Amino acid sequence: MSKITETQYSKDNNIKSEQREEIRIEDILEEDTDDVFKMLRTFFYKDEPINHYIELGVSAELDSYTQKALVDKCSFKAVNAHGEIIGVIVNAIAKKPNPNDPIHSYSAGCKDPKFKKILMLFDYIDEQFNTFKLYPDIATYLDVAILSVNANYRGYGVAGMLMEKTLKYMRENEIKVVRVLCTSFYSARVCEKTGFKKVYNLPYADYKVDGVTVFKPEKPHEAVQILTQEIN
Repeated sequence: MSKITETQYSKDNNIKSEQREEIRIEDILEEDTDDVFKMLRTFFYKDEPINHYIELGVSAELDSYTQKALVDKCSFKAVNAHGEIIGVIVNAIAKKPNPNDPIHSYSAGCKDPKFKKILMLFDYIDEQFNTFKLYPDIATYLDVAILSVNANYRGYGVAGMLMEKTLKYMRENEIKVVRVLCTSFYSARVCEKTGFKKVYNLPYADYKVDGVTVFKPEKPHEAVQILTQEIN
């Protein structure tokens, strides 16, 4: 499962000059975990379009999902001159399943009814689209799970810097394909600017459970998209 968001770039020309200082991109370390979650709970959990629509709020299930991705040690943070985390990209390594393995379900066992709605959406998408079928010669790909930037730093290229660091990691570790599932119009735009191509599109209006549309986020968020990039 991947979920990525980048809300609308800030146009506030009164942002303090100290917020324009040099930004560093670094590995997320184990000792960063608490600060990463603090940042995500402040921005991503609230800003992500379908989280916002269903009023998800803080979710232990979403915390658990994020923690599992961090285990792969290929996630990165943007840090300002004061050492504060002002952006994160949470990445995971997806491995091709064995043909005899049972079909994976994200929503099975989820006890949070709101978050389960999101996981059921991702289960549905997995039934419709398989990245390994699109790229049959790969055994792994990098899955961008979360991309989030502090609202006061949006519009300064932080998301792009985090994505470029991810692509650099892939080249250094010979990972050929990266996949992003975008629930946000703006996050898809960030990905397209760094060379991603859209390979799947599901309008929110077309995703229904028992005949009822589940997600109706505000415009311009009109569809879930999967974008990929092949690294040479």
